[in-house]
Amino acid sequence: MTDLEKIAPLFAGWEETMIWSCLQGVMGRAVWNQGRTAAAIISGDFSFLAGEPDETVLRRVPGPLLVPGSGGWSRLIEQVHGDRAVRETRYAILKEPDVFDREKLARFAASLPAGYEMREITEELVPVLLAEVWSKDFCSAFESPADCCRRGVGYVALRDGAPVAGAGSYCVYDGGVEIEIDTRPDHRRRGLATACGARLILACLDRGLYPSWDAHDKRSVALAEKLGYHRGQPYTVYWIGRESR
Repeated sequence: MTDLEKIAPLFAGWEETMIWSCLQGVMGRAVWNQGRTAAAIISGDFSFLAGEPDETVLRRVPGPLLVPGSGGWSRLIEQVHGDRAVRETRYAILKEPDVFDREKLARFAASLPAGYEMREITEELVPVLLAEVWSKDFCSAFESPADCCRRGVGYVALRDGAPVAGAGSYCVYDGGVEIEIDTRPDHRRRGLATACGARLILACLDRGLYPSWDAHDKRSVALAEKLGYHRGQPYTVYWIGRESR
């Protein structure tokens, strides 16, 4: 039995693609204590904490976003990090493979305003996206531009040849992707996120992949519901070293 197989029971019941990806050996990494009674899975900005709260495990995760698996983990995070730990709420989105209306999504995908064009994320676009804070997570989890285009799925809206909005793969797992959507601040409120998100979902469905969604705030929830998803339960996260929004 591998180390990942030994800690997998600690994460039983977590409907989280980044956890699945790590346990499948696809992306991310894990740390655990000597007795394997506590473990953390680290993927991108996220660290998921499971099992019995253990300070040695907590101090080995980089943050900045900690997801406690229990109230005990929450108390330990607050004790160890103090005022640096800012408690926030995220919203799970249900994973329902058969809820999508392809015709509706196609209309959204075709709804770009005049002056914009949609393009799939290609190898030459990856360095451009990585260079911008708002777009880097469309492809930052991958080893190279070629790896991003081979394993990930993504689309961007361009204005005058420059990416200004997009939807990409925050991570991938066996059977799907975790969606990342964002728009450059000066191009928001024009329907670009809706169009890019719809195009990405359609591409995933065509490839037999599930487009998983996790909402960081209620605006993200509203966009997810507009595209066909249903809201799940809110859950607690801690941002380390950042002021609350």
